[in-house]
Amino acid sequence: MRLGRRSLLFLPIVAGLAVAYRILPGGAPASPVTITVSAAADLTPAFQEIARSYETETGTRVILNFGSTGQLAQQIEQGAPVDVFAAADIGYVEDLANMRLIIPDTRALYARGRITIWTRADSTLRLESLTDLAQPNVQKVAIANPDHAPYGVAAREAMRRAGVWDAVQSKLVLAENVAQTLQYAETGNVDAAIVALSLSVQSQGHWKLISQDLHQPIDQALAVMRDTKHEREARGFISYVNSPQGREVMSRYGFILPGEEPVK
Repeated sequence: MRLGRRSLLFLPIVAGLAVAYRILPGGAPASPVTITVSAAADLTPAFQEIARSYETETGTRVILNFGSTGQLAQQIEQGAPVDVFAAADIGYVEDLANMRLIIPDTRALYARGRITIWTRADSTLRLESLTDLAQPNVQKVAIANPDHAPYGVAAREAMRRAGVWDAVQSKLVLAENVAQTLQYAETGNVDAAIVALSLSVQSQGHWKLISQDLHQPIDQALAVMRDTKHEREARGFISYVNSPQGREVMSRYGFILPGEEPVK
């Protein structure tokens, strides 16, 4: 399990995006290239939108595989066929770099995430701070499993710094990833959840932003895998995420972008 923090990596945006069609002998175009992107679950709505736009602009087909960052990294270590890995914690990308599983110059920081307290729209609870989670009428609280999910690590750290970990720990329901955490709350299986801001802003529930002073920064990075068969298209996707079009989408879903000043 990897919990250490790493230094940040910033790479310039690559100008231009590659056209993804191959030309067969005789000049006939082949089928469009398909790349697989394994991405942290907090990226689900943002990357679905970005992938659609990238496909439209380049012709490259993008298959998205969402999950917890730690589990996705483990799949890559075990040989899963992935072209791009987008992690919710830069440290997992650096770990793969140390294993020589990524193309080093493709590492790029693309966002910083935030966490929120989330409740259903029809809930009578109005939770304004983490200390409210200790109330007796809050019986179950979902977080992503901190053993392999960076948003779960941030949730646990925030509760500890807020002084409510001991009171809330017995109420916790652990989800496999932050998207499943939100599902537990949406379906009423828990009273509240600590989830990604990127998922909260597109939901129908009530949410309250948690101060980022209560946890280490959720710095997110991505990279192209060394064994990709479509390096040009994979590099193009990374460039698109950090392009003006991609940054607009990421910003809309509440991510802090490289070069922006974080809001407390």
